[in-house]
Amino acid sequence: MAKAKKLLLMTFCLVLVASLALAGCGGKKEEAGGAEAGTSEKPVELIWYSIGAPQKDLDKVMEKVSEYTKEKIGVTVKMKLFDWGDYNQKMGVIAASGEPFDIAFTSSWAFEYVANSKKGAFYPLDELMDQYGQDIKKLVHPSFLEGAKIDGKTYAIPVNKELPAQKVFRFNKGLVDKYNLDINSVKTLEDLEPLLAKVKEGEPGLYPLSADKQFKFAVPYDLVNENLPLGVALTDTNELKIVNILEQPDIMKSFETMHDYYKKGYLKKDAATASGGDEMKTGKWLVDMPDTQPFADNLWSQSMGYPVESVPYTEPYVYNWSVMGSMHAISANSPHPEKAMQFLNLLNSDRYLRNLVNNGIEDVHYKRIDEETVEYLPAKTESYDMPTFTLGNFFILDKLPADPKDKWEQFAQFNDNAKNAPLLGFHFNADSVKTEMTALTNVKDEFYASLFTGSVDPKVYVPKAVEKFKAAGLDKVQAEMQKQLDEWKASRK
Repeated sequence: MAKAKKLLLMTFCLVLVASLALAGCGGKKEEAGGAEAGTSEKPVELIWYSIGAPQKDLDKVMEKVSEYTKEKIGVTVKMKLFDWGDYNQKMGVIAASGEPFDIAFTSSWAFEYVANSKKGAFYPLDELMDQYGQDIKKLVHPSFLEGAKIDGKTYAIPVNKELPAQKVFRFNKGLVDKYNLDINSVKTLEDLEPLLAKVKEGEPGLYPLSADKQFKFAVPYDLVNENLPLGVALTDTNELKIVNILEQPDIMKSFETMHDYYKKGYLKKDAATASGGDEMKTGKWLVDMPDTQPFADNLWSQSMGYPVESVPYTEPYVYNWSVMGSMHAISANSPHPEKAMQFLNLLNSDRYLRNLVNNGIEDVHYKRIDEETVEYLPAKTESYDMPTFTLGNFFILDKLPADPKDKWEQFAQFNDNAKNAPLLGFHFNADSVKTEMTALTNVKDEFYASLFTGSVDPKVYVPKAVEKFKAAGLDKVQAEMQKQLDEWKASRK
């Protein structure tokens, strides 16, 4: 009997231990699942790197974002901003170090999308999109989604915004009105001369042409790579001959015009090294040359806190770099790729979240006029002036007071009516010339800012730049580009 009782007790203990172990395992699984599913008890924190000037109220806005995303998808969000001139270098270091993060801004011009995808820096997204990004697939323009593919795979979600790129001459309306300037007479870089001269004479301490080390005037070429002076003329839709733009007369003419403007004091002395400036906040500028979008003047005027107006500089073209001009990648080292995709899906489909990230906090950074319209308050310009184009789907954004009711319909029409640039769809594979590409980028960094801002005499420095580019392997890269382009052209027939 005692033996039977002892056996029964041992059996009971074993069952109890097993059930406790199972409960423990179940508890751990539930807890891990809860953390991964992002329950309100244990949300996942996503690290989001983006580009733009640091903003005082960024953390406050991200707290509000996190309150919402925690409830919706079980995540909180920490955004880290690197300034325009620093982003590329800093993200390169982070990616090379293997430091874990979740989401990063990438593009054809900063933290370069194609190169970093090929290096394995970004997580392949097609399966994640199928599972967690259904709204992205419905809402983002098909040309963006197709243009984001590299060797048939997607490594970043493009921002659903203007599809083509079009440069404008953007003017400070206060000075235009004060000096009664005819901005509609400005069609070319050279046409700016009388306007710049008039404002310089009337405002001796002001540099009328706003430019920094990122400045570029319009180049009528479709560049194979934005870091290199190699491209096809926009008018060359048949032969597709790659030329060195530094050796073209039209580019030399623009360099000479800029140098003339620099010598006349129309640009600040340190334009080639400046990382932007405070002239946009102070209003001490007349003109610059950004890329536009429909009703951009309204957005710029609200953001700056004073009126601006623009006139076209170039025609709208869809380029590889405009399709890849603003994108969100998930890091290959992300601890939470599924959650990161869920967040990107929400960012591109949820009106409240997208507008919170863009506009900031209601009654602090903006006031609401009606269900679809907001007006920015001074605190937005001062403390939360974020670059809209880096932040997600435009077509669910609030409108501004001056915007028409059918703004987004007109926006869609702008996208559908643009011309395709000659190289749209062609992606150069630089594997065989990696060393040369690095050396050439260094040459570009040495010369471009000073040439484009007119800080140096192009008759002296363009030949020096060409010589250094050739010494770094430009001819070899150009030949390889032409070979691949010819093959691509033949494959399309």
